[in-house]
Amino acid sequence: MDLITPGLGLVFWTAVTFLCLLFILRKFAWKPILGAVSDREEGIKNALASAENARKEMENLQADNERILKEARVEREALLKDARDIKSKMISDAKDEAQAQANSMIEQAQAAIESEKKSAMAELKNHVASLSVEIAEKVVREELSNKDKQLKLVEDMLGEAILN
Repeated sequence: MDLITPGLGLVFWTAVTFLCLLFILRKFAWKPILGAVSDREEGIKNALASAENARKEMENLQADNERILKEARVEREALLKDARDIKSKMISDAKDEAQAQANSMIEQAQAAIESEKKSAMAELKNHVASLSVEIAEKVVREELSNKDKQLKLVEDMLGEAILN
């Protein structure tokens, strides 16, 4: 029955033993355990902070990628617009050059026609002059005394000389 009702000495020595055990545990076990827990807590905080930084960096990278893609699209559109403008300018220049060449050819043809016309007129004048000389010779050869005969001769000659 002594075990059921502890005596004052047993309680005292149990308390002293508990306090010694508590002191020894505090000195040798609590500090390393609390230090390890503190280190672990610090490591977890650092890992969380690193993860948060990595997440923010990923968001920044995604934003940068989207910005770069937008800039690339804008630049592509600008290049396509420039290419369309250059194509239109080249087509326009080619049309202008073709029109200029056509106008030049038309002017050359008109000049050639004018030259041929002048040449034909000069030939016609020479032919008329030679006809006039022939008529004059024939008139002079005929008898100058008969006026009716002279008039008939001139009319005949003019009838032969009419050009189409």
